[in-house]
Amino acid sequence: MGTQIRSDILDEASRLADAAFAAGTPVRAIGGVAVRLHAAAGVHPALARPYGDIDLVTTSKGRNETGRFLASLGYEPNERFNAMNGSTRLVFYDVENGRQVDVFVGGFRMCHRVPVADRLHLDRTTVPLAELLLTKLQIVHLNEKDLRDIFAIVLEHEVAEHDEDAINAAYVAALLAADWGFWRTARQTIEEARARLGDYALEPVERDLVAARLARLWERVEAEPKSLRWRSRAKIGERTRWYEEPEEIEHRAG
Repeated sequence: MGTQIRSDILDEASRLADAAFAAGTPVRAIGGVAVRLHAAAGVHPALARPYGDIDLVTTSKGRNETGRFLASLGYEPNERFNAMNGSTRLVFYDVENGRQVDVFVGGFRMCHRVPVADRLHLDRTTVPLAELLLTKLQIVHLNEKDLRDIFAIVLEHEVAEHDEDAINAAYVAALLAADWGFWRTARQTIEEARARLGDYALEPVERDLVAARLARLWERVEAEPKSLRWRSRAKIGERTRWYEEPEEIEHRAG
């Protein structure tokens, strides 16, 4: 297996994905790079953004295998950080290109938890589109890159009831129907995204398509029967905070 890390981040992400699939290692891309990898013709110019690092996810059982896999491809582990945080997060470095690889282990947790490691078998390169979008919908304080990623995902992919190059609305709805807090944040995120859609230089037909797909997704979420846990938490509402404040984990090299 070659260890020469490619300078182009998208080429390198593709190399990682291909090598992981060939080796049977349970690793898939998430984050902005994953959004770009899913855009067959490239992200729309109005939504394009630079990518600084590569984010990956693996299963809890695949943690050690993933560490060996990345080392075999030329990445240097942050030994101290990984020893202390390896049950949930691993960090590796591409020293030559000044890049970092963050590996989420077992799940993705920021403002809310997305079980991104549960369905890795559905896509050979990235987490499924539903989970990819959910990692953006769980953000309480959206920034520019997150909005661009949301629009890029929704512009390029239909909202459907399956995972075949589509956003699986049934999966999104089931997850949010079990968690009022996540539902509340996702509603806020979609409302903000729809309100700010006009800020981007999309054609009117493209803006209409994104708005219609976001509306269709939310209609599907609202139609899903809510769990007892969801209804109990809904009674409390916003009187108590419904999300976590993600912490920046210190992981300097060395």
